[in-house]
Amino acid sequence: MKKELIVQLHASFEELVHVEEEAGVEFWLARDLQKVLGYDTWRRFEDVVQRAVTACENAGYDPGDHFARVGKMVTLGSGAERKVDDYALTR
Repeated sequence: MKKELIVQLHASFEELVHVEEEAGVEFWLARDLQKVLGYDTWRRFEDVVQRAVTACENAGYDPGDHFARVGKMVTLGSGAERKVDDYALTR
């Protein structure tokens, strides 16, 4: 990878980080990362997340510590809102 691309991706990731107030844990929402990583559809990116969950399990870690299912409200074109599935991802 070119150094410029790595620097750009790192900056994009740091802009999207959230911090859980009480514990100070950093996390990212998968739907935000989907766009940065160039995935057009949630279905395709969710497949990638599921493979990462499997890799985490195979490495002997508890995926629940790194891949938390969460809901997120999104605004539709009509201005209405609806809840969609998402994941909170840690390092």
